[in-house]
Amino acid sequence: MKLFVSGLINVETNLRIRSFPVTYYPIDYPFFGIQSTVSGAGFNIANATRTLGDDVSFVSLIGKDAEAARITETLDKSCVGRDMVFNSLETTPVSVILYEQGAGGRRQIYCDLKDIQDKTIDPELVKSAIDAADTCVLCNINFNRSLLSIAKRAGKTIATDVHVLNNIYDPFNRDFMSYADILFLSDEDLPVSPRDFLLTLKTEYAPKIIVIGLGSDGAIMYDREADAITQLPAVHLGAVVNTVGAGDALFSAFIHYYGRCNAVEALKRAEVFAALKIKCDGGSAGFSSEAQVEEVYKSYEF
Repeated sequence: MKLFVSGLINVETNLRIRSFPVTYYPIDYPFFGIQSTVSGAGFNIANATRTLGDDVSFVSLIGKDAEAARITETLDKSCVGRDMVFNSLETTPVSVILYEQGAGGRRQIYCDLKDIQDKTIDPELVKSAIDAADTCVLCNINFNRSLLSIAKRAGKTIATDVHVLNNIYDPFNRDFMSYADILFLSDEDLPVSPRDFLLTLKTEYAPKIIVIGLGSDGAIMYDREADAITQLPAVHLGAVVNTVGAGDALFSAFIHYYGRCNAVEALKRAEVFAALKIKCDGGSAGFSSEAQVEEVYKSYEF
C-alpha cells in the first residue's frame, strides 16, 4: 500500500524513573536508563508502516541545527526518506519522556515543539505524493491543516490520531476529526466512559472507523459499515519495557491491515504489533515485520 505520512519528527530523550510521583533527590544514576533517539508521531508511523512493508512518502519540518543533522542521518539509514523533510524551522523540536518501567507503563511527556506550530507547508511541494497515495496519514499538527482538504478532494482515505481529547468540539482537533475516515485517540483524560465518548463521536463526526486506545485494557472500536462497537482486551506478550509509542504502533498497524482484512481482524493484529513494540525502549524502536506479527497472531489466544 502507498501511504502519505505527514507529521512531527523530533529528537526524543527517554528517562527511566523509579516511580511516579517523582521524589526529589539531587542526583540519580539510572544506568542504561537514558536513551536519546529520533522519534515523533510522524516518524514513528512512517517507520512502523515501512517496516510492515508499505511504500511510504514522509513529510515533516526540522530546523537548521545539530538535531536536524542527526535526524537527516537517521532518515537516510532508516530508508524512510527525506525528500519532503524541509529545513524551515529555526530550531528542531525535542521531547523528554519520563517513564516508569513495569506493567503499569505510566509515562509523562514533555514536548517542545519550538516554532513548528507557526509554520505551513506549500501544498504544491507535496501534492504529487498525495495523489499517488492510497491513504493519507495526517497527524494533528498545524502544518497539516491545509493538506486535509487537498487529500479529501483527491478522494483519499484520511487517517489521523488526535491522541488526548476531553472535548469533542476541541478547537485544535476539530478540523482533523471532521476530515478523518479513520480516527484514533486515547482514553486518557476522557470526560465520560470510552463507550459513551465513542457514541458521541460517531454521531458528531463521520469517520468510517473510530478507535479509542485503552492502554493496558486494550481498545474499543466503532465500525460504521457494520454499525457495531467492538472492545478487545490488550494483548500481553511478557514484560513491558516502555509504553511510549504504543499508540503510534497501534494506529500504524491498523492502517496497514485495514482493507486487507475486516476491521476487527485488523485491530487484533494491530494489538499484537503494539504489544511487541512495548517490549523495547523508545518511541521509534521495536517495530516488527508482517511475518513476525502473523507468527504471534496465529498462536495467540484472543
